[in-house]
Amino acid sequence: MTEFNILKHRWVPESTKLTDDEKSELLKKYNIDRVKLAYIRISDPGIKHINDLKVGDIIKIKRMSYTAKETIFYRVVVNG
Repeated sequence: MTEFNILKHRWVPESTKLTDDEKSELLKKYNIDRVKLAYIRISDPGIKHINDLKVGDIIKIKRMSYTAKETIFYRVVVNG
């Protein structure tokens, strides 16, 4: 029996880890600190595939949208 891969489901958004330069650019662009971002748990099945993920990293999430075709969200990784 084949194991179900959650990442292949059409409603699971694409998630990528930002580089240090991308993090700095994002925080500067919106004039915020990382604690102002929404959280995502390190145990979230949608980001478990990302290598070298640690608490404090910032994840870029691209979601499908009926009105904008694609929307981008950012989350900071927390324990859990």
